[in-house]
Amino acid sequence: MTRHASDPLAAQMTAWRHHLHAIPETAFEEFKTSDYVAGLLAGFGLEVERGIGGTGVVGTLHRGGSRTIGLRAELDALDIEEVRDLPYRSVHPGKMHACGHDGHMAMLLGAARHLSASDIFRGTVRFIFQPAEENEGGGLRMIEDGLFDRLPVDAVYGLHNWPGIDVGRLAVRSGPIMAASDMFEITVTGQGTHAGMPHMGSDAIVAASALVAALQTIPSRRIQPAEPNVVSVTQIHGGNTWNGIPADVVLRGTVRSFDPGVRDGIEAAMTRISAGISQTYGVAVDVEYDRRYPATVNHPEAARSVAKLAACVFGPGNVVEDALPSMGAEDFSYMLQKRPGCFVWLGAGPASDGHVLHNERYDFNDGLLPLGARFWTRLVETELPRGRP
Repeated sequence: MTRHASDPLAAQMTAWRHHLHAIPETAFEEFKTSDYVAGLLAGFGLEVERGIGGTGVVGTLHRGGSRTIGLRAELDALDIEEVRDLPYRSVHPGKMHACGHDGHMAMLLGAARHLSASDIFRGTVRFIFQPAEENEGGGLRMIEDGLFDRLPVDAVYGLHNWPGIDVGRLAVRSGPIMAASDMFEITVTGQGTHAGMPHMGSDAIVAASALVAALQTIPSRRIQPAEPNVVSVTQIHGGNTWNGIPADVVLRGTVRSFDPGVRDGIEAAMTRISAGISQTYGVAVDVEYDRRYPATVNHPEAARSVAKLAACVFGPGNVVEDALPSMGAEDFSYMLQKRPGCFVWLGAGPASDGHVLHNERYDFNDGLLPLGARFWTRLVETELPRGRP
């Protein structure tokens, strides 16, 4: 882990990050986290709005001018038990910052601290600290709570650390960068019976097994092969005894895609296939399909501007513009549906030895803190130059 003892702001960011890492809180319960962030922002002299979308915090820094941009980080942690014995290990059993949101907050706080003490831009910056990015759609909740009506912005930007990309590199692309995420629950209901007398019932397990296999024909046979998509069954629940065939089996899983038409096609195909299984095996099949996060789609002009800026910050050879989109999902997508902007990945180094997002051994690389803060600061300088009226 890189240390920056000679850089006072880097040392401050590291201390902030370690404190935040030790107090992880999950969706809409980020009370201590938001208190800590709000206190720091107020201490920097920013105007602070709280309670947007539940536990959301927004700090606003004015420097004249007419243009406003938003920079976003996430407050929440995950329901994962931390296994590494760190000095700043989670004090909340079963919860940890396993995705780097602690680092994202620290970087954005560092940029706010630096910008609050300078006069290098003209305009307004809103530092958006969002709750519940993991699964619960805190970005949408903030928007529904009037985020951009109460605190308008002309553009909005987000950043995520990314294991698998070298430290000191930044990935940005125009168009889709992260997938839409949907969830499904399918209940197969047959007639339970003795395991030694299967002919006396309707076997929900056999039907559910056939359904799992049939669902895999959606990406391979129902959707145009050039369109990226994933259908994954991640849970199977049924039965609780050795010698009885259960009446019910529940399948749960996730669907990932980029194109709205593909998303529609997958849902329709899932419904048709389930109806066919129902008729073939003599069972009832109920499909609940829940559309969650839309695809995260970068606006072309914003992506080009960020790529040009990143070449200045990190060097021309350290900007990755041809990275494949991820089938992971991001609720920053809701913000990009409302305002132009861009979402980027900051290289976090090799994805090895537990250095993978959502892993119980994950710990944010503190060496990224000065890089991220510098990126945010230069973005503000570029988007809100002093010569702008």
